[in-house]
Amino acid sequence: MRKILITNDDGIDAEGIVRLAEAAKEFGEVWVIAPERQRSAASHSITLRKPVEMKAYDFPVEGVKAYTCSGTPADCVRVGSLSLMPEKPDVVLSGINYGYNVASDIQYSATCGAAFEASFQGYIAISLSEDAVECHEVTDKYLKDLLTEYIDVKLERNQILNINFPGVKVEDCKGIRRNVGTSEDSFFHDGYKLIEEKEDGTLVYFVNGIYNEEAEPDTDFRAVVEKYVSVGVVNNIR
Repeated sequence: MRKILITNDDGIDAEGIVRLAEAAKEFGEVWVIAPERQRSAASHSITLRKPVEMKAYDFPVEGVKAYTCSGTPADCVRVGSLSLMPEKPDVVLSGINYGYNVASDIQYSATCGAAFEASFQGYIAISLSEDAVECHEVTDKYLKDLLTEYIDVKLERNQILNINFPGVKVEDCKGIRRNVGTSEDSFFHDGYKLIEEKEDGTLVYFVNGIYNEEAEPDTDFRAVVEKYVSVGVVNNIR
């Protein structure tokens, strides 16, 4: 039976990982090993100078073995697959992330970071994300079909399959765009705003992004902006 490891960066209690585990259990034996708290934007970071704790978790999907991890999403893959699981996984699914992981945001994403760690370890690696809204109709419509199509996908080492679902009504989704490239742009062009200057001279800044939808054609970014499901291979060195 196929062994499936599922992780995320939104934390083990996130709604998206529950939906992913529910869908994935039809494809094999599912283990959920996810951070105990929110770890978005942790990228591919790992824990080196302190222990990583794993704790059994009462996951709300029947038949799924689940553990929380005190470390990062990449730690979930490393410790989970190399030590905790009795057998190494055949495939690692990372998500479903709350918010797109496309374009230059991929380099910050711990959803994708966990998938890249899985690829580095030699497992099939698929990251899945959706718009940061409460409409999941498109994800619910296409998730199992895309898992069926790609769960045994052949990828080279240091490659992941990256899937993003638009947060629109099913009737507004225009379908699936496969084999898209990775945009070099981003949804937000970031700067930093000075919000405080302390008496000791410390300057306090907060990120201040300008929203952008001007993406290149035939890319992941353009696909979701135009209300398509985006499917594409991403290299660790883009």
